[in-house]
Amino acid sequence: MLDEQEEQTIYQVVVNHEEQYSFGRPIRLTPWARTMLGESGTKDECLAYSKEVWTDIGPLSRRKRMQEQGLV
Repeated sequence: MLDEQEEQTIYQVVVNHEEQYSFGRPIRLTPWARTMLGESGTKDECLAYSKEVWTDIGPLSRRKRMQEQGLV
């Protein structure tokens, strides 16, 4: 169960160059390898969004390699 302060914290969803999703407090999300998406909200909302859109958790490079080899 989330405490009251955490329930009110707004998080930002980010994605890296390998199309792997994460979220955190916007002030802490400045690494060059991440792109901020338009999605933000509570921790539960960000988690729900990530689960909806991030259907293959494998890195993009691995998915491309498997596609090139005809494995998918």
